[in-house]
Amino acid sequence: MEKDVDGVPATMMALVLTDAGPQLDCAYPTPAPGPGEALVRVRKAGICSTDLELVRGYKGGFRGVLGHEFVGEVVALHEGMHEGGGATWLGRRVVGEINIGCGCCARCMRGEQKHCATRSALGIVGRDGAFTEYLTLPVANLHAVPPGVRDSAAAFAEPLAAALQLLEQIHVAPSARVYVLGDGRLGQLVAQVMQTTACALTLIGRTRDKLAIAALRGIQTATLEAIDALAAEPADVVVEVTGSPDGFALARRLVRPGGTLALKSTFAGRLANFDASALVVDEITLVGSRCGPFAPALELLRRNAVEPRPLISATYPLAHGVEALDYAAQRGVLKVQLDMVAQGVQILEKGDAG
Repeated sequence: MEKDVDGVPATMMALVLTDAGPQLDCAYPTPAPGPGEALVRVRKAGICSTDLELVRGYKGGFRGVLGHEFVGEVVALHEGMHEGGGATWLGRRVVGEINIGCGCCARCMRGEQKHCATRSALGIVGRDGAFTEYLTLPVANLHAVPPGVRDSAAAFAEPLAAALQLLEQIHVAPSARVYVLGDGRLGQLVAQVMQTTACALTLIGRTRDKLAIAALRGIQTATLEAIDALAAEPADVVVEVTGSPDGFALARRLVRPGGTLALKSTFAGRLANFDASALVVDEITLVGSRCGPFAPALELLRRNAVEPRPLISATYPLAHGVEALDYAAQRGVLKVQLDMVAQGVQILEKGDAG
């Protein structure tokens, strides 16, 4: 394989979303870091619901390398980054914030790059992602992984940060009743984050095996069969994380008048029968919630205050990336990770992740 002067391969393996669907490309051009950027060798990457929705057509037809949940190692910097302390990033294990703004608009100047009108987002909008051997990101987007946090846990930093964004947006008092609706990948992390507030928490889901994972963490759980009883005691805060258009209507039933309904689901399609008048009459606060803070996410992982690894259902080598996407889309499967070093497929028993 041809290599450049830094010893980085000129081409790499990548899982690319094309007009014909996701395909493995074994000769995809390795990116070069632009001004202010680092080249990161990806170690592990996680498949999330957004990746699966992109395959289904979410975000108007993204084409390119999928993936935005990752842990990797900085192997090169743009030539202008070697002065002023930039070189200290070389060799460091990192995770990365996925949004890259223009840097000069009013939103970017307020630190709101994720709302920049011309932003790109790793593996989602206008920028190749993490289901590959190498990626580039601005050094400003990188966060060093604390020693002792394994790669399999560090790869959860991005969705864990997204779960923590709820606490940036909503004050959750210990006296609050909180329902988390959805026992999937993100719903499990949201429940663990809400547990740190000591609120009266219930995770509601379809699958007893998934709910059992949360129960082992001391989280109260309930199945959808109990929805009528739960609606009779509506919550102060309901977090909808079902990933389904039907989730909004269920969540709306569970929130009290004057309460807060937070939406985490992203999916291809639109809500049907949206009753805005009922939200007005009941004075419901509606909160959309997306990306969040990485530093506290990494600190929770460092302290083992959140333990995501029991959520891993399987680990696939990148060479089996298309199969990994298919497996991740199956009902009952939680987190599937891609390992850029491993060769074999490992289907894990619950709680067996290393």
